[in-house]
Amino acid sequence: MSPGIVVLVVAAISAVGYVLGRRRAVSLSASERVRLHSLPGYYGQTVALFAAVPAVIVLAAWLVVQPLLVETRVTGMIPDSVIPEGGARSLVMADVRRIADGIDAVLARGGISEGELSEMRADATDVRGFLAEVGVALGNDVPPPVFEAAKSYRQISKTGNFVAGALALALSIGFALWAYRRIAVDLRARNISERFVRALLVSASTIAILTTVGIIASLFFETYSFFRVYPAQEFFVSTVWNPQFRGGSELGILPLLWGTFYISLVALIVAVPLGLMIAVYLAEYAGPSVRSVVKPAIEVLAGIPTIVYGLFALVTVGPFLRDWIAQPLGLGNSSSSVLTAGIVMGIMIIPFVSSLSDDIINAVPQALRDGSYALGATQSETIKQVVLPAALPGIVGAVLLAASRAIGETMIVVLGAGATARLSLNPFEAMTTVTVKIVSQLTGDTEFASPETLVAFALGLTLFVLTLGLNVLALYIVRKYREQYE
Repeated sequence: MSPGIVVLVVAAISAVGYVLGRRRAVSLSASERVRLHSLPGYYGQTVALFAAVPAVIVLAAWLVVQPLLVETRVTGMIPDSVIPEGGARSLVMADVRRIADGIDAVLARGGISEGELSEMRADATDVRGFLAEVGVALGNDVPPPVFEAAKSYRQISKTGNFVAGALALALSIGFALWAYRRIAVDLRARNISERFVRALLVSASTIAILTTVGIIASLFFETYSFFRVYPAQEFFVSTVWNPQFRGGSELGILPLLWGTFYISLVALIVAVPLGLMIAVYLAEYAGPSVRSVVKPAIEVLAGIPTIVYGLFALVTVGPFLRDWIAQPLGLGNSSSSVLTAGIVMGIMIIPFVSSLSDDIINAVPQALRDGSYALGATQSETIKQVVLPAALPGIVGAVLLAASRAIGETMIVVLGAGATARLSLNPFEAMTTVTVKIVSQLTGDTEFASPETLVAFALGLTLFVLTLGLNVLALYIVRKYREQYE
């Protein structure tokens, strides 16, 4: 019984409960000639909520807990003798899951029966031919314990899903009947429904907070594991980034941080002036007809995929800068450079600055403009001395949003700036960023516990802390500046 089917059945039970609950409330009111405490719809909502919420909670909890329980039980069935030398038990478990998925696929299309599966043993020819039917390719012969563990993994998961589905349906029907029988004319159904909405809103905010905590915790614990195998001093102070997946790596973060901030700075130099001028024009000078055409056209830039921007940097901007500026001036001969990625990234984040700044400028009260005009100021003087200072906190927020978008960009940097980690002031040289190296260190077949893989989490945590610090500093400056206008 798949979770999707269970959810659909629970939804159907809730819908039926709503209809029956509402009908019962109306019937009671008519038969007893008494006014209901709440509207009839609230009584139906009460039955529907009791039918859906407990079942969904149990099903969601089981989907979270079941993989952990199954992994723990099946892992114990795998003897140490089948684990490759220098490998990890998690790699064998990955093969177990792949084989279990292959079994489900073959069973689903009738390749074998459940009886044939139970009699099948881990004979090399038999199993490899069986797995070839679904495209599951393993590097070595399948040891008998691994194949038996895969069958057990599938059976335990199947049984668990059935038990969880049956329990969820039983709870749904049981609570629906209980809520239906509780319906009375004096039942405060509206209060029950509103308490549920309040609990739902609190849960949504809690999930957001817990998600943030979980992200930070995952980064922190993996970073701690990295610093147990690699010195923290060398990571933060070294100016060399040279990962060697066979040992002897030099993993200094400084070249990556320099490339990140250098490219982001170029992008902001391009985007902030252009974005602000566009926003001022649209908010203060452009007529309704021009605004209705120009603003959507500019916002289209935000919808273009970053891979398209990357190709534009690789094919057009990079060769242009190399052939017309870098080579004639003797500053470089590569189309991949900081300037290439920075210019294209700046074009990409222009809508973040212009659209938000435009909305913020429009939010400035018209009374401030009228007062400035009454004192004899011109329109340009009003914009410079009244409108922009009043909108400055929001504009700073827009710039920070654009900066965070630039710092987190990956694809444009890969295609436009290259993947070379270096410390240089020459904007026509290839460099790279923290995000690019996070991706490169986590891809491939390297062991997860190696420092060359774990360094990605240290890079991510460092970038998170620096970005958070910049945001806090900017918030402090903005609040202090706003006090002058209160």
